[in-house]
Amino acid sequence: MTEFNNTHDFEEVTPANTMKFFATEPEQGVFDYSGAETFLSIVTPTKKYIRCHNLIWKSQLSSWVTSPAVPWTNATLSAVLYNHAYNLVSHFGDACYSWDVVNEAFADSPAGAYDNSSIWEQIIGPEYVPMAFQAATDAVRDGNLSVKLYYNDYGIESAGAKSTAAQTLVSQLKARDIQIDGVGFESHFIVGETPSQSAQQANMEAFIALGVDVVVTELDVRLSLPPTVATETQQVADFYNTVAACVGAKKGTGSHGCVGVVVWDFVDTYSWIPTTFVGQGYGTPWLQPGGANTTLVKKAVYDGILEALTGAPEAL
Repeated sequence: MTEFNNTHDFEEVTPANTMKFFATEPEQGVFDYSGAETFLSIVTPTKKYIRCHNLIWKSQLSSWVTSPAVPWTNATLSAVLYNHAYNLVSHFGDACYSWDVVNEAFADSPAGAYDNSSIWEQIIGPEYVPMAFQAATDAVRDGNLSVKLYYNDYGIESAGAKSTAAQTLVSQLKARDIQIDGVGFESHFIVGETPSQSAQQANMEAFIALGVDVVVTELDVRLSLPPTVATETQQVADFYNTVAACVGAKKGTGSHGCVGVVVWDFVDTYSWIPTTFVGQGYGTPWLQPGGANTTLVKKAVYDGILEALTGAPEAL
């Protein structure tokens, strides 16, 4: 916990699971905030910004949503969606700096289409996304809250059909007077395949020009194990490019910009990568050579991140 509570390195934190649907509404209409409240009690003393994550996603849903006793209709599932989003935003209020209102709505193939493997898309259709943002917007307005509302996804970190679809969503929500304050770029990258600094920065600026902030929300750069001098050197460059893109992203006509970088976890011991991508890992800024509960060791990427944040040249 010493490094986690180090405010020099971390001012912002995201709960991995405790605010997701399965954890917060285990039974229909019955909300359980205990896990999330425990998380908040731990992080609030040292964290200035808490990115609450997430309200509506296709995964990690309660079984009563995915296997209903009575088949859902558009109306009944819409009511579930609205009630869940409204209640969570209202309950946590301004304890959250922001909410990922909808997570990963767009498909990889065909890129930019809505993901039809989502029960929300299957039953409600694409309107489920504005519906979720409307519920969150209503909670913000009814409670006179300051919390910011984000769309979060992967594969939108550089220009392409999926990024264009997310930009279109931003414009559509704004046209309907539905609150959207920012877009999160997950940024789960592979060493050597990370978009260039210029590509990421240009993409960020395209979103910023629409009048929203952007955030790098889940940054890691995985490589094939074991690491080599070459892959570690490239990893430094990849981390540098993403963080430097955020630092360099120019503000539009307003005050918006890239407002933060979050790593997904900060130490390899607890990273999701090895169990998801067999034979890969080493994707975070720290490792524990001795295993869990042993001394943390900074990798070279820590210095790459620091150089990007301070505006120093890439050290390669």
